[in-house]
Order: sequence, then structure tokens, then C-alpha cells
Amino acid sequence: MQNPGSSETNTAKGHEAPATPAQEGSHSAAHGCPAGAQHDREVPEIDLLSPLTIRSVTLRNRIVVSPMCQYSSDDGLANDWHLVHLGGRAAGGVGLVVVEATAVTPEGRITPKDMGIWGDQHIEPLARIARFVHSQGAIAGVQLAHAGRKASCDVPWLGGARLKTPESGGWTVVGPSAVPFREGDPPPVALEEAGLNDIVLAFEKAVGRALAAGFQLIEVHAAHGYLLHEFLSPLSNLRTDHYGGSLENRMRFPLRVCERVRALVPAGLPVFVRISATDWVEGGWDIEHSVVFARQLQTLGIDLIDCSSGALTPTARIPVGKGFQVPFARRIRSESQILTGAVGLITEAAHANEIITSGDADLVFIAREMLREPYWALKAQTELGAQASWPMQYGYAVKRRAN
Repeated sequence: MQNPGSSETNTAKGHEAPATPAQEGSHSAAHGCPAGAQHDREVPEIDLLSPLTIRSVTLRNRIVVSPMCQYSSDDGLANDWHLVHLGGRAAGGVGLVVVEATAVTPEGRITPKDMGIWGDQHIEPLARIARFVHSQGAIAGVQLAHAGRKASCDVPWLGGARLKTPESGGWTVVGPSAVPFREGDPPPVALEEAGLNDIVLAFEKAVGRALAAGFQLIEVHAAHGYLLHEFLSPLSNLRTDHYGGSLENRMRFPLRVCERVRALVPAGLPVFVRISATDWVEGGWDIEHSVVFARQLQTLGIDLIDCSSGALTPTARIPVGKGFQVPFARRIRSESQILTGAVGLITEAAHANEIITSGDADLVFIAREMLREPYWALKAQTELGAQASWPMQYGYAVKRRAN
């Protein structure tokens, strides 16, 4: 396996690196970017526009459309909005598009309008998205999720409040312990062994459907205060059985889910896990715990840790700022010997490039900036001195106008 702490390789899981520009007798980077002073003063071998091969899947660059809930599904079904939203960003030059948190059970949705993958009826609408994303040269991935105690809420533009009754459209939520997310909310039902087994089975079936839909990468959502994160944090997990108490016990159920997902995904396809590296609350889950968890995931064959943070409790005080979560990606990458993705207020191409060239992370996940600018990756290519890879239908006109 590669050493993720080194920025001198662009492959993972034992695949040979492509020839370097020097080996090719060229002064261009592997992605075709001119190696001039306007690109990178020291011409690093790996930068934002370099390809990355993980197992048998190659991303054309290090730019990822982060999974972002659209709250626009009926009965969990993907529709035209999702096709245009995700497809447009694939056409915009990114390397990887990850479909939003996709619920493995109806009860695991954050809102009634969440995307789902709990039934075979969800396969073809998702396959339509995967096919188009792949047709544009990007890789299509999907994030599998269960919202746990943060399920059964209204959509955010209507306030996002907990839907507390069936009459309001809500349902009973579950969690590791009977501790509600917000004071005044109905407590979740603490899961017993049978319920845990059902959730593992739901993830297993979701993997089969995701593969049937043609996704080439699967991410497990273990962040943002949702079910798997709830098991990890001592603030939400008050169990006294073998799923609670010690760090080893609190990791047990999330590791069980991730192990089953990895076992069911073909060996040639990557599996990522998104974590909250810290709860930002004293006595909660923290970066030291995350390093241990990442090491355990690495031994299971997980390929990359998508490093976010927070959202377990509404009272957390988070020091939001430019690249505020990047240090988590760097530390986990260094200490756990696993690939990482950086996310959070990364808006500028030069900053994103520096994250890669400095060895902070292997991928950069862009979220809200992709909502503001679907062609962020194409603009990044131009800013970093490369030829923008416009789709043919746009490029012939755009390049002619530029000339």
C-alpha cells in the first residue's frame, strides 16, 4: 500500500504510478498542465489537477463534489433536479461526484424529502445519474447514510424542526441511546441487537443497489451527528453493553457496518468513510479518537477518510474559518497512514492546490462553492495554468470567443 504521508505518489492500493513528466521527457504535469512559473514555482509532482488512482478507479483530478442534500426527492427517488444538479458539475470538470446522503431505510432519512436507496425502485433513477456523470469523464459515487436521532425533520428552508408526530409527517427515530438531539424533542428509541442487525442488513442491501446502479465508489456516512457518529461519541452513546462505554466498544457498530460494506464492494472499487473528526465539545469525540478510528478503518480496507467535523450537538462552538478542518485531514493522513479528503470553506483554487501540494490531503471536497459556481473546476484549471477541459458542446464556442 502507498504511504499517504508522501505527496510523491498518485496511486493507492499497490497500483504503479504513471510515468513522471521527467520520465516522459516532457515539461508538462501528468494532467497536461504547463509547468511554468504561473502554475507552481517548484512544479510539484502532485497537485490539484493530478489524477489519483485508488484501486482500479482513476479520478482525473483531485476535485470532488461533496455530497450535499437537496431535499428534493419523493419517496426517496432521484429525479430531474438531481440529474441536472450533479450532471452539470460532472460536465464542469471535477474528478468525482458524490451523490448526497442516501438513506438505507425510510426511517433513516433526515427529512421526508431525502434521497433513498432502500428499495429496488431507486436503482434506475440513480443509474441515470451515474451514467451521465461517467459520460462526462467524472467518477460517480454515492454516500450511504442513516440519520439516527436526527431523522424525521422538516426541510431546512421550512425551518428544519423535528417532525414529532405522524400527523406532521414524522416518524419514530432510533439511536444508540434515548438521548434526543435537541432538548424538548422526543427521545430516540435505543436500538437493541435485532434493530442493529436490521440496519446492517439495510446497508448491505444498499450496497447491492448502488453497484447495480453503476456507482464506482461508495462512501459510508459516519459524520455530522447521524447514526454511526452517534455510536462513536460519548455524548450520544450512553450504552452499558458491548456497544458503549470504552472507545473500542463505541467504535464497534460503525466498524461492523464499514466492514460489511467493504466486504460487499468489489476489490477494484474504493470505499470512503466520512467522519466528524471532532464534536467541538469538551468530553466528546475528538481528533485523537478519530486517528484511532481511521487506523481501524484502514485495516478493514477502507481507502480514504473524508474529514469533516461537528453537528453532533446544537450547542457546539465551532471556529469556522478558511480551511478550518484541513488540519484534521493532515493529521489523520499522517498518523493513520490512510488517504484523506479535506472539506470546509475551501473556495479558492490556489488554496485547494496548496492543500494537495503540501500533503495535507489527497482530495479536496468542495460543497457550497460548487453551488455558487458549477464550473469551479474548469476555472481552477485556468487559474492553475492548465487548458480548461470544457465539454465539446461548450468548448468550441468558449475557446473561439477567447481567441
